[in-house]
Amino acid sequence: MTAKRIVVLGGGFAGLWSAVGAARHLDQLGVPSTEVEITLINRDAFHGIRVRNYEADLAQVRIPLDDVLAPIGVARVTGTVADIKLAAREVLLNTARGPQALGYDRLVFALGSQLVRPAIPGAGQHLFDVDTFDGATRLNRHLAELPAQPDVPGRFTVLVVGAGLTGIETAAEMPGKLRAALTAAGQSHPFRIILADRGPWIGSDMGHAARAIIAEALSDLKIESRPDVDIVSVSANGATLRSGEEIPARTVVWCAGMRAHPLTSVFPVEHDRFGRLPVDPYLRVTGVPSLFAAGDVAAAMMDDQHVSVMSCQHGRPMGRFAGHNVISDLLDLPMLPLAIRWYVTVLDLGPWGAVYTEGWDRHVVAKGAAAKRTKQIINCKRIYPPRSGNRAEILAAAAPVVQNPPATYRE
Repeated sequence: MTAKRIVVLGGGFAGLWSAVGAARHLDQLGVPSTEVEITLINRDAFHGIRVRNYEADLAQVRIPLDDVLAPIGVARVTGTVADIKLAAREVLLNTARGPQALGYDRLVFALGSQLVRPAIPGAGQHLFDVDTFDGATRLNRHLAELPAQPDVPGRFTVLVVGAGLTGIETAAEMPGKLRAALTAAGQSHPFRIILADRGPWIGSDMGHAARAIIAEALSDLKIESRPDVDIVSVSANGATLRSGEEIPARTVVWCAGMRAHPLTSVFPVEHDRFGRLPVDPYLRVTGVPSLFAAGDVAAAMMDDQHVSVMSCQHGRPMGRFAGHNVISDLLDLPMLPLAIRWYVTVLDLGPWGAVYTEGWDRHVVAKGAAAKRTKQIINCKRIYPPRSGNRAEILAAAAPVVQNPPATYRE
């Protein structure tokens, strides 16, 4: 008898936990891999802790997928998904060995999101980002090399564009990165960091209550805030604004906007403004048989009013439930609905600390060092898979439950 196959696309927060969640459910049911096999496809061999890409030390932001998947019997294929043939139930891949087609009985689509890059002159050649590990590595290497570059205007000016959470966190790390680069080169030089956004204020994603705290932190860190800025071109020497102003800057980091993976367009459904797929409480894509979606590619109702956000906070539980339910669907068993009744946001503000909010209205409950403690627990512990190699521990971590909110510390 040919084994049925579950294929999971993507090895990020939602994809990894979908695969582990599916393996856990099969293990609980006592179904052997000769009857149902699970294969995860990812562009490389790593599970990326993407939310830490803004940091100076990237040593712990990639976890080998095989450290998690091999002990639980999940197969892995390295390749880029080129297309999905819904009628044939096939995924077409580009791999190091050439094109490959992989059939499936059920598919979990979890390819995540991508930075929205601007269609302006010079963007492809001169913008930096922290969207991927490679992008973050390139930025950090560039910053380390600045002291050796010619002393031109803007050599030690960093312009961060996009003042959402990623942009603020990236800017807040810049003073430390530049000081480290100058110290390593035995130099002392003033530097300038500018955080710009098209919107009327900095930190709109954090709500009104946190705005003054963010402004205080940026001021203390000597980071300039520039709202109402529209960039029309970039070059190796800086950026040009629609107003005609030139900002000399050897480093322009783009952090403005995210969109679901472009392959969501393959599916004949109505997408939301981020390109995401509509899913029901079981993470099934509306109107597409045999297809589940989780993480940044999926728009799921978290409660009676609020739709999921593109974050590991929602991507991880969506993955665990999608993995459980894709097995239930395959074997005609009852599925579990996902609902998350709480929402928190923790914004890292570099050496100043952090700001922690609760609720969809983002009520501030902690700031400074107290909030930073929570942020570090989330980013450095909570969102990591078990790295022990212990099969039972890995499977247990994928239980289809919603974790309690993280611990909140107050000053």
